[in-house]
Amino acid sequence: MLTSGDVVELDLGVPAGREAGFRHPAVVVTAQRVLDAEPSVVQVVPLTSTLRGFASEVEIDADPANGLEYMSAAQCQHIRGVAVGRVEHRRGNVGAAALVQVREVLGLILDVSG
Repeated sequence: MLTSGDVVELDLGVPAGREAGFRHPAVVVTAQRVLDAEPSVVQVVPLTSTLRGFASEVEIDADPANGLEYMSAAQCQHIRGVAVGRVEHRRGNVGAAALVQVREVLGLILDVSG
Protein backbone atom coordinates (compact mmCIF):
# COMPACT_ATOMS: atom_id res chain seq x y z
CA MET A 1 0.00 0.00 0.00
CA LEU A 2 1.22 3.50 -0.83
CA THR A 3 1.73 6.22 1.76
CA SER A 4 1.58 10.00 1.28
CA GLY A 5 5.10 11.24 0.59
CA ASP A 6 6.32 7.99 -0.93
CA VAL A 7 8.94 8.33 -3.65
CA VAL A 8 7.93 5.93 -6.40
CA GLU A 9 9.47 5.00 -9.73
CA LEU A 10 7.06 5.16 -12.67
CA ASP A 11 6.82 5.68 -16.41
CA LEU A 12 5.04 8.94 -17.23
CA GLY A 13 4.90 8.14 -20.94
CA VAL A 14 5.98 10.24 -23.89
CA PRO A 15 5.78 13.95 -22.98
CA ALA A 16 4.06 16.61 -25.04
CA GLY A 17 5.72 20.02 -25.06
CA ARG A 18 7.38 20.77 -21.70
CA GLU A 19 5.62 18.03 -19.71
CA ALA A 20 7.63 15.72 -17.50
CA GLY A 21 7.79 12.33 -19.13
CA PHE A 22 9.47 8.97 -19.51
CA ARG A 23 10.72 7.06 -16.45
CA HIS A 24 11.01 9.25 -13.35
CA PRO A 25 10.78 9.13 -9.61
CA ALA A 26 7.77 11.00 -8.27
CA VAL A 27 6.28 11.94 -4.89
CA VAL A 28 2.83 10.59 -4.03
CA VAL A 29 0.79 13.58 -2.81
CA THR A 30 -2.64 11.94 -2.51
CA ALA A 31 -4.15 12.33 0.97
CA GLN A 32 -3.56 9.32 3.22
CA ARG A 33 -7.29 8.83 3.88
CA VAL A 34 -7.76 8.41 0.12
CA LEU A 35 -4.78 6.05 -0.17
CA ASP A 36 -6.21 3.95 2.68
CA ALA A 37 -9.25 3.29 0.45
CA GLU A 38 -6.89 1.78 -2.17
CA PRO A 39 -7.76 4.02 -5.14
CA SER A 40 -6.98 3.00 -8.72
CA VAL A 41 -5.53 6.46 -9.48
CA VAL A 42 -3.16 8.53 -7.31
CA GLN A 43 -1.77 12.04 -7.64
CA VAL A 44 1.99 12.42 -8.05
CA VAL A 45 4.54 15.19 -8.48
CA PRO A 46 7.49 14.21 -10.71
CA LEU A 47 11.04 14.69 -9.44
CA THR A 48 14.01 15.89 -11.46
CA SER A 49 17.71 16.14 -10.67
CA THR A 50 17.86 19.28 -12.84
CA LEU A 51 17.60 22.11 -10.30
CA ARG A 52 16.19 25.26 -11.89
CA GLY A 53 15.22 27.26 -8.82
CA PHE A 54 11.61 27.74 -9.99
CA ALA A 55 9.16 28.90 -7.31
CA SER A 56 6.91 26.03 -8.43
CA GLU A 57 9.52 23.45 -7.41
CA VAL A 58 10.59 22.15 -3.98
CA GLU A 59 14.18 20.95 -3.54
CA ILE A 60 14.57 17.65 -1.72
CA ASP A 61 17.95 16.43 -0.44
CA ALA A 62 18.92 12.88 -1.34
CA ASP A 63 19.12 10.53 1.64
CA PRO A 64 18.65 6.82 2.40
CA ALA A 65 15.12 7.42 3.73
CA ASN A 66 13.80 8.77 0.42
CA GLY A 67 15.91 6.59 -1.87
CA LEU A 68 17.04 9.49 -4.04
CA GLU A 69 20.58 9.41 -5.40
CA TYR A 70 20.81 13.16 -6.10
CA MET A 71 19.32 16.36 -4.74
CA SER A 72 16.07 16.64 -6.66
CA ALA A 73 13.29 19.12 -7.30
CA ALA A 74 9.64 18.18 -6.92
CA GLN A 75 8.05 19.71 -10.02
CA CYS A 76 4.74 20.82 -8.51
CA GLN A 77 3.74 22.46 -11.80
CA HIS A 78 3.57 18.93 -13.27
CA ILE A 79 1.13 17.34 -10.79
CA ARG A 80 -0.88 14.57 -12.41
CA GLY A 81 -3.07 11.60 -11.73
CA VAL A 82 -1.63 8.20 -12.63
CA ALA A 83 -2.98 4.68 -12.47
CA VAL A 84 -1.55 2.75 -9.53
CA GLY A 85 -0.44 0.14 -12.05
CA ARG A 86 2.14 2.62 -13.42
CA VAL A 87 4.02 2.50 -10.11
CA GLU A 88 6.98 0.20 -10.65
CA HIS A 89 8.37 0.29 -7.12
CA ARG A 90 8.70 2.39 -3.97
CA ARG A 91 12.10 3.99 -3.28
CA GLY A 92 11.38 5.56 0.10
CA ASN A 93 9.52 8.54 1.57
CA VAL A 94 10.34 12.26 1.55
CA GLY A 95 9.09 12.72 5.13
CA ALA A 96 6.51 15.01 6.65
CA ALA A 97 8.42 18.31 6.33
CA ALA A 98 9.12 17.95 2.60
CA LEU A 99 5.56 16.73 1.94
CA VAL A 100 4.16 19.82 3.68
CA GLN A 101 6.36 22.05 1.49
CA VAL A 102 5.20 20.29 -1.68
CA ARG A 103 1.56 20.58 -0.66
CA GLU A 104 1.98 24.28 0.18
CA VAL A 105 3.34 24.97 -3.31
CA LEU A 106 0.51 22.90 -4.83
CA GLY A 107 -1.95 25.04 -2.85
CA LEU A 108 -0.45 28.19 -4.34
CA ILE A 109 -0.49 26.78 -7.88
CA LEU A 110 -4.08 25.55 -7.55
CA ASP A 111 -5.21 28.64 -5.60
CA VAL A 112 -6.55 26.63 -2.67
CA SER A 113 -5.98 27.33 0.98
CA GLY A 114 -4.43 24.66 3.19
